[in-house]
Amino acid sequence: MKRLDYYWYARSPWLLLLTPFSLAFRVVVRLRRFAYRTGLLRSYKVSLPVIIAGNITAGGTGKTPLVIWLADYLRGKGYRPGIISRGYGGKASSWPQQVRPDSDPAMVGDEAVLLAGATRCPMAVGPNRVAAARALIEHSDCDVILSDDGLQHYALQRDIEIVVIDGVRRFGTGFSIPAGPMREPFRRLQEADLVVVNGLGSAQEHQMRMNLGDAHNLLDKGITRRLSSFQGKAVHAIAGIGNPERFFQSLQQLGIQLEKHTFPDHYHFTSADIRFSDNKSVIMTEKDAVKCRHFATENDWYIPVTVQMPPEFCQRLDGLLADRVDSHD
Repeated sequence: MKRLDYYWYARSPWLLLLTPFSLAFRVVVRLRRFAYRTGLLRSYKVSLPVIIAGNITAGGTGKTPLVIWLADYLRGKGYRPGIISRGYGGKASSWPQQVRPDSDPAMVGDEAVLLAGATRCPMAVGPNRVAAARALIEHSDCDVILSDDGLQHYALQRDIEIVVIDGVRRFGTGFSIPAGPMREPFRRLQEADLVVVNGLGSAQEHQMRMNLGDAHNLLDKGITRRLSSFQGKAVHAIAGIGNPERFFQSLQQLGIQLEKHTFPDHYHFTSADIRFSDNKSVIMTEKDAVKCRHFATENDWYIPVTVQMPPEFCQRLDGLLADRVDSHD
């Protein structure tokens, strides 16, 4: 059975049946924003500057690799970034939770463990991002906060907003959830400080390039293989992410023959999900790998992703940092 987001981007006509629910969703979004703007709902300013990287659509756009890039970029500029996230999929009994590279993804969420390991930044997660930010400030020496997602979490005031768009799928039907992928209307882009497109975009969008790294073994990430070594070979490709087809296509473009295995985003893997009756290699995303390491074999590999941003994005970000972050009080 195909996922709902398949029909959003295939523009299936039966989605018209869901438009009344989309209209209701859009009304709720407007009322909620009005409540925050007028003070009916309270928003909070924390003691450190906040940079949010999010999206206006449901599903994967590449914002988590961008947050990793931002953390590295900020460190290069002399900042000490800390990261907050919702901890989606985590089953901790209390929030917020501090996250380390060796934290249990079942408790704090897979993306959180990926971010903590990739950036080595202090990190706190929880459904209440204000509480997560305050916990991070209390328990670390960070001087700027990066929020992975949370664009619509208006309870937390922000200094810089970055919106990430999928350059291939764009906005699908253009309808709000559930008849389409839109969390907020198109005009929300005009309020963002920076709009980043994962792929090809317009002149107003900063193009983000995502590059696949070498394959790392799940049992020992120090053991690597060049992706070219899989060329012409059949492998099992595992993806439990927001946009699995992007991952599959990037491997196919390298001449790797795939047997695709798609799982829901944030899926909790078991050994049976990645074990097959043949001896073919298993290749997965880094996000999925954090949940499979404890039952991995020497035949399991993950592919890290790195991001390249254009000079004009860096220049614009530098200006925003100087104007809003350095002058934050």
